[in-house]
Amino acid sequence: MSEPRKVLWATSPHPVDYQAAVTAMEAYARSIRENGAPELVWLLEHPSLYTSGTSAKREDLRDPNRFPVFDAGRGGQYTYHGPGQRVVYVMLDVAARGRDVRAFVANLERWIIEALKTFNLDAGTRDGRVGVWIDRTQSGGPLREDKIAAIGVRLKRWVSFHGISLNVEPELEHFTGITPCGIEDPRFGVTSLVDLGLPVDMSDADEALRRSFETVFESATNDAPAPA
Repeated sequence: MSEPRKVLWATSPHPVDYQAAVTAMEAYARSIRENGAPELVWLLEHPSLYTSGTSAKREDLRDPNRFPVFDAGRGGQYTYHGPGQRVVYVMLDVAARGRDVRAFVANLERWIIEALKTFNLDAGTRDGRVGVWIDRTQSGGPLREDKIAAIGVRLKRWVSFHGISLNVEPELEHFTGITPCGIEDPRFGVTSLVDLGLPVDMSDADEALRRSFETVFESATNDAPAPA
């Protein structure tokens, strides 16, 4: 059995400016390929903002003046980031991990799903709807599913950046300024761990994410400072 890959694990204790984070993330991802820097997972929160992915439609930005809007350069459509949401930027060497993009994205999904099992949540993916979802359909009632985590990644020279966001306790009303991920169907909404009635804080979520990451990505994590 091969040794687990070593991955640095950094957590920023205070909200990080979006553009500064992207600049640092892109520089670090470049250093993995060019300088052999170790892989890194970076956990942080952002001030409230909206980001647009490469498939974003302008009409899905319902309230363009509410928060700053950034072109994220990742896959996907519009999403919200803000306090109470754990954003995780994932800088991994996908070439060294098999060069299988589909399997890599599937592992990102499984990472979140396994972490949520810590809180006895049965989450899953859905065909045609990116991200991780919770079935909230009442017995005998109409279908209702809410997204609890988003995924949006980009690869450059086989190194990943951007990553996932998990709703721990964000202000869910802030999602109304966009059509999240372009999904207008009222049967599909947005939720969070606290909205589901779970007494979970950010440190609880971080611990669950770290344990499941090590399992799913067959890695051993080591604490490190956040990139600057």
